[in-house]
Amino acid sequence: MNLSKPSDTPSAPQPRGRQNGDATASGFGTFGGVFTPCTLTILGVIMFLRFGYVVGNSGLFWALIILALSKLITTLTTFSLSAVATNTRVEGGGAYFLISRSLGAEFGGAIGIVFFLAQAISVAMYVIGFTEAFAQSFDVGLGFKVIATIVNIVVFACVYIGAGWTIRIQYFILGTLALSLISFFWGGLENFSTAQMQENLRPKWVEGESLFTMFALFFPAVTGIMAGANMSGDLRNPSKSIPSGTLWSILATGLVYGAMAVILAGAAARGDLSAATSETMIVRDVSKWGALVTAGVFAATLSSALGSMMGAPRILQALARDTIFPSLKMFGAGSGPNSEPRRAIIVTFIISQICIIRADLNTIAPYITMAFMITYGTINLATFYESITHNPSYRPTFRYSHWAASLAGAIGCTAVMVLIDWKSALAATLLMGMIYYYIYQKQVVSRWGDLGSGLLFERARNNLLKLERQLYHPKNWRPIILVMSGGGGNRTHLVILGHWLTSGHGILSLGQVIQGNVEDRLDRIENQESLLERYISEQELDAFPNVVAAPSLTEGIEYLIQCSGLGALRPNTLLLGWPAEESKAEPLVASLRVIKGLRRNVIIARSTELEAEPRKPPKGTIDVWWRGRQNGELMLLLAHLLKQNRDWSTRKIRLMRIVNDDSGVEEVTRHLEELATESRIEADPVVFVASNAKEVIQRESQNSAVVILGFELPDEGGEGDFFRQMESLASGIPRALFVSSIGNMKLDS
Repeated sequence: MNLSKPSDTPSAPQPRGRQNGDATASGFGTFGGVFTPCTLTILGVIMFLRFGYVVGNSGLFWALIILALSKLITTLTTFSLSAVATNTRVEGGGAYFLISRSLGAEFGGAIGIVFFLAQAISVAMYVIGFTEAFAQSFDVGLGFKVIATIVNIVVFACVYIGAGWTIRIQYFILGTLALSLISFFWGGLENFSTAQMQENLRPKWVEGESLFTMFALFFPAVTGIMAGANMSGDLRNPSKSIPSGTLWSILATGLVYGAMAVILAGAAARGDLSAATSETMIVRDVSKWGALVTAGVFAATLSSALGSMMGAPRILQALARDTIFPSLKMFGAGSGPNSEPRRAIIVTFIISQICIIRADLNTIAPYITMAFMITYGTINLATFYESITHNPSYRPTFRYSHWAASLAGAIGCTAVMVLIDWKSALAATLLMGMIYYYIYQKQVVSRWGDLGSGLLFERARNNLLKLERQLYHPKNWRPIILVMSGGGGNRTHLVILGHWLTSGHGILSLGQVIQGNVEDRLDRIENQESLLERYISEQELDAFPNVVAAPSLTEGIEYLIQCSGLGALRPNTLLLGWPAEESKAEPLVASLRVIKGLRRNVIIARSTELEAEPRKPPKGTIDVWWRGRQNGELMLLLAHLLKQNRDWSTRKIRLMRIVNDDSGVEEVTRHLEELATESRIEADPVVFVASNAKEVIQRESQNSAVVILGFELPDEGGEGDFFRQMESLASGIPRALFVSSIGNMKLDS
């Protein structure tokens, strides 16, 4: 573990500090920027005013268990925090910045709001703690809330002046805190009794308290691990200072709390400990020089309030600068050369003042616990996902974080939340979920990479490999359609047809062939891909663009059908338009022969009436002219897929066939009914008796929404006859789909 001694003087030149990405004239080092604010926040109001109460109720044994569990969670979280912090260029915003750059704008925004509020409310908690100690020590004739308000204004003023001023104050506060601890341990050791410690070993709960309420009361004491990360934009070298300074602080404060619990148990009676609330200060009673402890309480509570008053505005500023919530944009402004977040400081002051007026220490602490637990759990979750997705960009220089430790940290945070108060945990989670959903609905596009794409890639990769290894079954057939859309705009009807056939069921790709040599068309390929992507976005399609260059159109189609897709997700169906001229029939049919040899279905759309609104289906029925299963099964399925679209849902499917004489009508009708039942597709069977199929098709389907007909490719040399035959068959029909199936799907599957 890299627990090198905290120092303000790096051994090598380091990058200058940043305030949310802006270079500053100076930056704080590990000791001043991380270790000191973390330590002062951890050794704060709870230690002096509530730790005796925790020991008195829980007993020494369970108090140490609470301490160990709290430190375990914060240590695991610090490992995760250190991994993320050493994997990216850390700017302002602390936990918000790290989570948003890992889990994306949705999680980052939700955590940013929750963590900002937690830090702002923490200011109130520490100010209330200071006021309790002050009121016990001095009688100034002012009300409690008046004193707390004055203290809050002083804290606000110190931070408003600037972070540099506040950091310098904290060195004096750290010295005062050290003297108060010396006084406590000196007095405690003089009055220490093993018998007293034995008596205080086991728990003895006062009414309304339990192990979980004690944990909820104590846990805010250890949440100071974020104090250094919150100053990330003001650090000279955040990726070095955050891990080292935070871990040293956890170790040092853990030793202090552990020793303090033992001294309290051995030097104070149970009744005095259990009564150690706002009326008494047991730490001062045990100490050698009570005045030093009083000074230490003042120092610790003020420093914690200062730390939270510094951290919260920087979170809000970073959140505002990312414009996840446009209404917060005004708080992204910075003042002075160090870009101090003074507008955000004012908001933090207002929130803390409201809490001072309306709440007390015991009420605030559990809410802060929930907020910090969610933040810690999310940081652990982010690191866990970064690890398991094997993203090549995840290369943290902190080597002691493992996915198992991150997962354990996330589970631990969740479990503790539920055990403390499952209702509050549920409420906090729902609040997070609502903020997440709000950001998701706003479709905020982050300007930074996050692991969302990494997770999708890993999931897609694994699923593709599974599909590739599994045997194909016709039951699992889905339309994976390549539409020869050209640039898209001039063949919108073809694109929309492909969209209807795949919507919610398959995959749609838009293919375009640029005729010419690849080397001469590189710029145009890139340009056309961009135009096709824009067209897909404008039309709100779930589709992929695919542009190739080829010597001819037919060769380009063959290139696309061979190279599009990946593994089992290669196109199984080609959708293209019917040629307007017979001269184009020969190269088209030649290309279709190759495509059939490549085992692909073909749909050729012929339209003589293009709709003014391509997305609005024409009126009429969906006619499927049945001539057997070879093409018929795919034809009927395509009709069903069309009907699955909401705009097509009222169109009826007619399953139609022509027989030569009346004797076959009953049998064929029954066969078509069985076919519809067997395929579980709602279709009306219609049978005609006629010797001229073309006349019947043209007469009966002239007002249909679409007519689906099967075809077989002609022998070589018969391309012209094929073109004329299909043209003649579809004459008078406004919209027809010619279908050739390779038989890779079954209706009865």
